[in-house]
Amino acid sequence: MLIWINGPFGGGKTQAAYALQRRLPGSVVCDPEEAGLGLHRMTPARLRGDFQDLPAWRQGVYEVLDLVLSRHGGPVIVPMTVVEADYFQETVGRLRERGHDVRHCALLAERRTVLRRLERRGLGRVVRVVAGGEAALRRVDFAVRKLDRCLERLDRPEFAVHVRTDRLTVPQVVERVAEAAGVRLGPDADGALKGRLHRAWTEIREIRL
Repeated sequence: MLIWINGPFGGGKTQAAYALQRRLPGSVVCDPEEAGLGLHRMTPARLRGDFQDLPAWRQGVYEVLDLVLSRHGGPVIVPMTVVEADYFQETVGRLRERGHDVRHCALLAERRTVLRRLERRGLGRVVRVVAGGEAALRRVDFAVRKLDRCLERLDRPEFAVHVRTDRLTVPQVVERVAEAAGVRLGPDADGALKGRLHRAWTEIREIRL
């Protein structure tokens, strides 16, 4: 089984994926962003754009996940934002057509919730300017620029199942994802302190230099 956790950038996909892995015996996390970063490193800076626009990324993700699903004996967890319908078909759709059992869910939250999470992670040096009672954004990063498009696209029926995360803790998100995927979780052995340490380590490992 493949459990694809979709959602906006900064929506908590990676935290949920690794927390799910800790409670799902035999599971592995396969992050397609690693393939995208590798393609970026091969490309001169002036030619870099969204790596998902590269056919090589979509084909590579399909081939690697097909290989892992064919040879790994346990669940495969994929935390990755994909909001373009064609790209979704070339990855998730093709894996389903190949005969793999793919369960998909999208983590959604209010715009202000995602912005708060991005700011907490220090992404994009978001600067708020109060004007007319509303907060405007100046100097935004890739994640913030893509946010509105992600939230609009992922709310569509073709990207169901939807999990609203605004008022959920990471363990609660994991339980909702597991319920959507139809898998039975092992006990949560983290506890409060261990859970915070795990989440902090996940944030550190996601820092891209």
